[in-house]
Amino acid sequence: MAQVQYYGTGRRKHSVARVRLVPGDGQMIINGRELDEYFGLDTLKLIAKQPFVEIGVEGQYDVHVNVDGGGYTGQAGAIRHGVARALLKVDPENRASLKSAGFLTRDARMKERKKYGLKAARRAPQFSKR
Repeated sequence: MAQVQYYGTGRRKHSVARVRLVPGDGQMIINGRELDEYFGLDTLKLIAKQPFVEIGVEGQYDVHVNVDGGGYTGQAGAIRHGVARALLKVDPENRASLKSAGFLTRDARMKERKKYGLKAARRAPQFSKR
């Protein structure tokens, strides 16, 4: 029997999350590990679940995520973006609430490059008068 699946790709900083939604009991598996096992911080768990809470369907879909690149915060943001895009495919009516919450917008903020003559993007070498 073919099961209905919804896909969504989310990105944030250098993280890319490939999200697959399957009707189920709300289990979230990230890179083969449970959500609680993968993310140590409660805020990151909350970020990943935000789109479900926004449209009121928490516990109705199992989420299978393959995420790579970046750090934990970037990955949580990428998962949120991917889940929101997948929920759009479930029901296009969700678009207004997801868009107003800002979950469909790709966060374009990236790390600023280091410039020559400086120690970091903007950090200048220490000034010495003598």
